[in-house]
Formats: sequence, structure tokens, C-alpha cells
Amino acid sequence: MNLSRSNSYLWTGAFVLCLLLAGVGLRAQVAVKIGQNFTGSTYGVNSAALPPDPNGAIGPKHFVEFINGTFAVYNRTNGHSVQRKTDIKFWSDAGLIISPDSGVSDPRVIYDPISQRWFASQVDYDAAAPSGDPTFEANDFLLAVSAGSDPTGTWHGFMFQADPDSGNFADFPTLGVDSNGVYLAGDFFYGSDNPIGPGLVSIPKVDLLADTPTIANRTWFGVMDDSVRGQVLQPVICADGSSSGNILAMGDIGNDSDPHSNLVSFAVQNAASPSATLTASTSINVSPYIVPFNPDAGVPLFTAVQPDGTATLQANDARLSARVYAVAGVLYAVHSTEVNNHMAVRWYRISATTHALLESGIITNADLDLFYPAIAANANGTVIIGYNGSGIGTFVSCYAVAGQTVNGATTFGNPILLQSGAASYHDLYEEFGLATQSRWGDYSTVTVDPADSSCFWFIGMYPSDSDVWATRITQLLTVPLQLAISRSGTNVTVSWPGLAADYQLLSTTNLAPLVVWSNVTQTTLTNGSQAFVLVPISGRQQFFRLYHP
Repeated sequence: MNLSRSNSYLWTGAFVLCLLLAGVGLRAQVAVKIGQNFTGSTYGVNSAALPPDPNGAIGPKHFVEFINGTFAVYNRTNGHSVQRKTDIKFWSDAGLIISPDSGVSDPRVIYDPISQRWFASQVDYDAAAPSGDPTFEANDFLLAVSAGSDPTGTWHGFMFQADPDSGNFADFPTLGVDSNGVYLAGDFFYGSDNPIGPGLVSIPKVDLLADTPTIANRTWFGVMDDSVRGQVLQPVICADGSSSGNILAMGDIGNDSDPHSNLVSFAVQNAASPSATLTASTSINVSPYIVPFNPDAGVPLFTAVQPDGTATLQANDARLSARVYAVAGVLYAVHSTEVNNHMAVRWYRISATTHALLESGIITNADLDLFYPAIAANANGTVIIGYNGSGIGTFVSCYAVAGQTVNGATTFGNPILLQSGAASYHDLYEEFGLATQSRWGDYSTVTVDPADSSCFWFIGMYPSDSDVWATRITQLLTVPLQLAISRSGTNVTVSWPGLAADYQLLSTTNLAPLVVWSNVTQTTLTNGSQAFVLVPISGRQQFFRLYHP
């Protein structure tokens, strides 16, 4: 693992200059360590769903996994399961009556530190409809709110028709929460082959937090024109009050295999009242992205290469499949694109108020397809992106990459392997000849720990066998990586975060071209929160940097 080379050069020859060099905003990476790292659910053991739609969130004492087929709660300190039930049982326990002929799908779950409550959603569908059009009947949004911060306790559930105007089918539901509202969106269809546009519901948050929760004051904005509002809306999650009602979408999810170069941003106004309205849409110009045409699927669709040489693993399109976060007034979003015939990850930082594109970039690998990315960030400028990666030499595995934003520029380190896959994956539909490709995803999730914002949690999936998916839940401990220096008698103390105690301190006496760095031979010590080295003052200039081999 080679996470970072710190660019905080420190000079022992002039103490004042050392402090200036450490504090002028030189680019800093972020140190990362893996904490808890365990398997959540497994196909055939905890769920029979294909695919599982990995989704979860970290709370004060628990990690909640909500995937197709199962709702599970884990102790955050050791990963032990403390509660597990089917998704149908979850809704039944929340007070809803689910028809025996109905199924539920596309789960989302959020812990809201503002209210110290959990919110969860799915859609239902007619599982007993005639073959040929089994799921595209009129369906419902399902929404639940916990009674407190303990997800193993009481939940209050609501079911309401997704499109009360025309009875269209809501697919790929998304969920957002901020200080004023709770937002549900869907990608609406009339029949299986006729997408008609996005739809959006806004619910006053105060109503859901009442002693007797209610959705009576919700606002339904109808099925809208995707040329105006974008495709596959993601209501933004905001826990610091820096934005309200923001919605982000792709201008086009790449469904014609042509390059596209815009995102769409707008907002729900007066979300805390029963008379919410929408702002006008803003088109955000971005670098072109593309989804190649997939001849087996007959539509534009990414597929991932596996070691057995197949490229039959469906990895969706360019939609924002994972959550969008607002932190300190900045929206963080991520999606898939193609770079040099490989799937890659495109990330964005966007102003929540002006909708201006602040920054964007690409995470790519010359040997791997990277897919189903998720992103989260904290107020310190640390950004984590989690994703799957696979290639000719690599089974589908879970990875994360950490970045640090300094003076408006975000620098990412090298990928961190979270869990290796065990085989090339082919689901039962493909194995039995019922489909030409296997489903994967449909998303992953990264969340920020409400107890410690420097801690992030990822949930994704990996193949534990050739036809078995499993979910992986990983805790990532982070700290911005920066050197500091202070005088101590005839020595100087060069220190850096204790989380990166295994980094090597290097030194040089000259920063001229062809600089030569040498290991500092003094022993690295720790005092808990800091690692440090005592270096004798030599009377000549000396610069330091950190390195991880």
C-alpha cells in the first residue's frame, strides 16, 4: 500500500520558515487505516435476491445493512449481528400490510444525526402479475422512520402510491434527508419499455418526527420532463444544515452511447411546509462522459471484464446510482464513465447554492474496470470513494480511495483493497440460460460516522463463489497527513498523525532538481495521537517528507 507522499517540507535551519512551510496550504494526502472489515450478507444464506443492491449506514452504535431480501443490524464495535429479518418482515413490523402477491425492492437507509433517527425506503411491485410485464404495474413508495436512534427498536411505516396521478411505475427509488425535509424520487415507466421521466415527493421532516408521524402534508411534484429535470434524481443528504432540498441528476444517463456533458441541479423550496415548490433547473457543464453500446443487452450498458475472459457482468449506466452528499455547502457526487476502453469513476464537487462546478476528476486503472462507485466527505475536506474493480487478472473486488481537499484542489491516493473476490461471477439467470448477462450492484454506499467524522463506512459486494455474491462492510479511519515541527532544546520534534505511525520520515538538505531523499535514522516514537521523531539540530538546512513504501 502506497497511500501518500506528504508534500509538507520542513526545514530545521530556520524555525520560523519551517512553520510557514507547514502552514501555507501545501497539498496534503490523507492517511487511511482499515478498522472493522466483515462480511454482511450472503446469497442463498440471507437473501435470494439478484442483485442485492448493497445499501447501509453507520449510526451511533450500529451499522444497518438494508439490501434486497434482508434488513440487518450489526454492532459497530465488533461487527456481530444483533438483529436480522427479511425486508418484508421489516415493513410488517413497521405497521404495513404487504400483499402476499407483492415484492419489495431497491432499498435505501439513512441515519440522520440532526434528528437522531433512521429513515428507510423501498418500492413494492406486483410479483404475481402476468408474465411478460411482471413488475410495471402501478406501485407504491414505502417509507419508514425509527422511533429513536436504536435501529433495532420501533419503526413507523408508510405506504403511498408512487404516481397518484396516472398510476405509472416507480423504478430505482432514491432517498434524501436534510434539516427541513425527507425526499423520495423515482424513475417512472409506463410499461416495461416506456420510460416517461423522473418523479419526486417532498415530506416535511417535522411531521415524520412527531409523536404520531404523518405524511399527510407531503408534496407530489408529478412525473416531470427528464430533459428539464435530468434523469434519475438523487435527493441530496445533508447533515450540517449547509443546504436544503437540493436535487442532482444526470442530464443523460448515457442511453444513446453518445457523449454527454451536463448535470442538472435544482432544489425543493419550503420543504418544511405542505406547500413546497421547485426552483428552476440549472444545467452544469462537465467533461463529456459516455456509456458504450452493449450488443448482448441491446442497449448502452457497462459490462465488467473478469478473469475467465467474460464481459457479461452488467454494471449499469452513467446514472448517479449512489448517494449525493452536501457538506459545508458543497455537493459530492460520483458515477461511471469510460476511459481508454475501461470503466472508470468520475467524481464532482459542486456548489449547493450557485450550482457551479467546483472540481471534478477521474479515478481509473489501466488493468481494471471500476464500477458502482459511492462517495462521501467530511468538513475537514477528506473524501472517500468506494467501488468495485475487476479485470483479466482480478476477480471482482472491493476498493476504496481516499482524497484530501486543500485550497480547493482534491488529491487522491492509491486504491486500498478492502476485500478480494474469490471467483468470476455468473448468476443463476445466466447459468441457466435465462439471461445472457449477470446482474451486479445496483449500487454501493459510503457513509460518514456520526460519532467521528474522520471515520467512514463502506458497503459493497464481492463474489464469494462463482454464483454467490456477498456484501462487505468496512470501516475506514482517516486523518489528513501533514507534518509539523517544533524546537525541543538541541533537537527539533518532527511530528505527524499517529494513524500514520508506519510512514517513514525522509530528509534532504537541498530541494534543487534531482533531490535525493534519505531515511531519517532516529526512532519513530508515538504518544497516542501523534507519531514523532527527535532530530538533532545540525546547523544546516534540512527538509523532511513522509513516505509509505
